[in-house]
Amino acid sequence: MPTHHLTLAYWCLLAAAVLPYVTAWIAKAGAFGPGDNHTPRAWAARQGGWRARALAAQHNGFEGLPLFMAGVLAAHQFGATQARIDALALAYVLLRVVYVSCYIRDKSTLRSLAWTAGVAVSVALFFVR
Repeated sequence: MPTHHLTLAYWCLLAAAVLPYVTAWIAKAGAFGPGDNHTPRAWAARQGGWRARALAAQHNGFEGLPLFMAGVLAAHQFGATQARIDALALAYVLLRVVYVSCYIRDKSTLRSLAWTAGVAVSVALFFVR
């Protein structure tokens, strides 16, 4: 399957879509056993500390994804400069990685700043030229 038609921004869409699954894997690593798979939501509800924060970061990752995806697709459709779309999309993915890291490490102020910047980047994609 050729991938030459995928811009950096499209690769960032894929990365942003996969990141919540990676975050869930981080939360479950070393603590989620085969028996837990019978009731995974009950397992998640019993978690505390960094594991609970990682699961919350996963949920937020899915919540923010539609706006980012729509922004990338709109920017491409509107004919914005590809380098600008790519830069904003890459910034979003990096901000999401920072967000997840801050959430897991309980750095709430930095986490909120990363979240706000990520939303701003998603919105900016609708207006980029």
